[in-house]
This record gives sequence, structure tokens and C-alpha cells, in this order.
Amino acid sequence: MRFQESLYPAWGQNFGQTRVLFEQQTDHQHLIIFENELFGRVMALDGVTQTTSRDEFIYHEMMVHVPLLTHPHPQRVLIIGGGDGGILREVCKHQTVEHITQVEIDASVVELCTQFFPNHSAGSFEDPRLTLTINDGAAFVHDCQDQFDVIIADSTDPIGPAEVLFETDFYRHCARLLTPSGILITQNGVPFLQGQELTNTYQRWRGLFETRSCYLTTVPTYVGGPMAMGFASHAPFSLPSIESLRSRSGTLGPLNYYTPAAHHGAFGLPGYVSALLVDSPTDG
Repeated sequence: MRFQESLYPAWGQNFGQTRVLFEQQTDHQHLIIFENELFGRVMALDGVTQTTSRDEFIYHEMMVHVPLLTHPHPQRVLIIGGGDGGILREVCKHQTVEHITQVEIDASVVELCTQFFPNHSAGSFEDPRLTLTINDGAAFVHDCQDQFDVIIADSTDPIGPAEVLFETDFYRHCARLLTPSGILITQNGVPFLQGQELTNTYQRWRGLFETRSCYLTTVPTYVGGPMAMGFASHAPFSLPSIESLRSRSGTLGPLNYYTPAAHHGAFGLPGYVSALLVDSPTDG
């Protein structure tokens, strides 16, 4: 048996399935979890690969530690999505964080990933700092009145339930919820194949954030080149020194991908990615 990913109509990847562990149409999406000889356990939603037990650490460490170590003193964190628990696991490593709010639209993802991917969350759903809410992320930020130092939108691609998490209204409310030095991080796909996704986000941030940029990380599962993680803030952009990052990251315990050098290097954008960070002639 093989699983054929359906993200791109003209090109794709497929995985050998040694065993299907779970498959179901949930209230929101089609979910399948299977085993692969190279990547271990694999989860896909609506035909698109979401996470694997083999390489999840790359994505989760870079989605979390770059913003939390760039922010001078993160205390309150909002996670949109991330039902597999990997983002939460990494956020919980930060001793300065006092409260974590996580909003996941599909309770089935949390339940099944806790069962089939226990190392993703590694017990973090039991952390007393966490408030977990099963809700639509866009609806949550619309109604929320709290303030956060870091917001991480760990969404699927802008199709199906996640489409609203890429719209201007969602970003406007995220901007409202951020503290003056707050940072918003978004999942913006693989720019080589999904360039418009990054450009759209960049354009929709205009007028909402002083800093609009992205950084890159190569995750083998997300094929087609490095993936972009959008980076927006009300504060001017400033990279902490290597020495500062080394001191602060040293309190997090063993990490498998993140290093201060990887943090700095992730913001070195190649030309084709920089070219995507443009405003349309009609903006502003």
C-alpha cells in the first residue's frame, strides 16, 4: 500500500504504508495515521502530510525557539492549531513562560496524537500552565481580549478548515492581541512551490506590524525546498546575539535541531524568497 499526497495537482510525494493505524473522517477533515519504514509514524489530513515521528523535531523546535528566544522575556503564549502537541512540548521548555493558551479546532487530532504520537506532546498537555480550548482559531482571536507575547499559528495549508487562518481579519486580531514587543509566527508553506501563500501573508500584514519577514527551515517531509515561517512583530526587528541565544537556549535541555547559529542563519533569505516579500501596487 502507498499513500499519495494530494497537495500539488502536478507533482507530489508518496509514502509506503507498512501498516495503517487509524483512518477516519472527523467532524472537520479526513485523518489517517500510518507507519512508514523511513519516517516512522505519519499523519495526514485531507490528503496532505502533517507530521512524522522521524522529523517533527525540526519544525517544532524552529517554530517555537526562534520567536521565544527573540522575544526578550516571553510570559504568555498563544498556540493556534498544533493539536499534535509538538509546539506545546517545545513551549513548555521555556521557564519564563507563565501561561499557555492553545486553540485546536479538532479534538480528534489531540486525542489521536496523544495515543499514536506520544513523543510529540511528551506529557505537555498535562502542564499546569496550559489552557486548552477546542474552538475555531479565527473565532477565538476575534472574541479574545487577552494579551500575548508570542502567538504561533501552527496551521495546515490554506485549504479547508485552516483557510480562515490566512485571512486579513485573522491577522488583524492577532495584531490586537500582541503586546508591544510581541511576535506572531505563521506556517507559510514551501516558497518554491507555494510562493503566493507567503506573498499573500506578507501583503495582508501591511499596516498591522512594523516588522514583516520570514525565516526558513528545511523539513524533509515538506518537500520542494525549505519551508517559510512568517515572522511579524510590532517591534523593530533585531536578532539577539549568538552569545545571548547560547545562554538562554542552554536552559532548554537537549535540542536536536535548534542552535544559535541555525537561528541566525534561518533569516538569510535566498533571492527567490526575498522577491516574494513584496506589496501589491494597490496596497496602501
